[in-house]
Amino acid sequence: MIQLKNSTEIAKIRESGKILAECLLSLDEVIKPGISTWDVDRIAHEFIKKHHAIPSCLGYCGYPAATCTSINEVVIHGIPSKKQILKEGDIISVDICVTLDGYVSDSTRTYEVGKVSDEVHKLNVVTRECLYLGIEAARKKGARLHDIGAAVFRHAFTENGYGVVRDYTGHGVGFDVHEEPSVPNYVEPMSSNLRLKPGLVLAIEPMINMGTWRIKDDRKDGWTVRTADGKPACHWEHTIAVTDHGIEVLTEL
Repeated sequence: MIQLKNSTEIAKIRESGKILAECLLSLDEVIKPGISTWDVDRIAHEFIKKHHAIPSCLGYCGYPAATCTSINEVVIHGIPSKKQILKEGDIISVDICVTLDGYVSDSTRTYEVGKVSDEVHKLNVVTRECLYLGIEAARKKGARLHDIGAAVFRHAFTENGYGVVRDYTGHGVGFDVHEEPSVPNYVEPMSSNLRLKPGLVLAIEPMINMGTWRIKDDRKDGWTVRTADGKPACHWEHTIAVTDHGIEVLTEL
């Protein structure tokens, strides 16, 4: 069931989103060659706690960390580790959910570690562009869910030849980490194509691969999702609200 939010509830999610945006921005100074993903997670966790909020991912369906730290060919759900050290040329997607007074926001950013290759940089730039094109599609009068997916897919695959992950999607958010509806990054004819209306709060999150769209799950840890061909992946995400005055990005400063 889709749960619409009123203006008071959206304001609460906005407060959560501000903490999350500030947390991701603060990691700019942290993510460098030589740091472990465990330290990235620790620093983000401490930032969230300092702002009297809760890292929603920690313990969610048994997930063991405050953040998801996904390096290179890992698409999503990479588990932080003291043994996993970032090196020059890596990319790392940091996915964080923040709960403040019971209200949840969700955002992801892909960071470049030192100097990356031109083709990896392009993938990162295009994935971020996909996110904002999806948001712009949601702003159009009479927009529907499929308009978001169509805009992402067009830029990622049609214009740049990248793989668009299909097994995982964006989603509703606000009262919980994952809510209805699903927000695919491509046009799925069998999925809901509801018209966007005030009260909807959505996490739009393009997951774009340099090669195939296909992925594989890590059977050892039960969480890590990698590209099937081992090529790099990027992931960008914002929480948005549909209001009477249009679209508001709740996880952007």
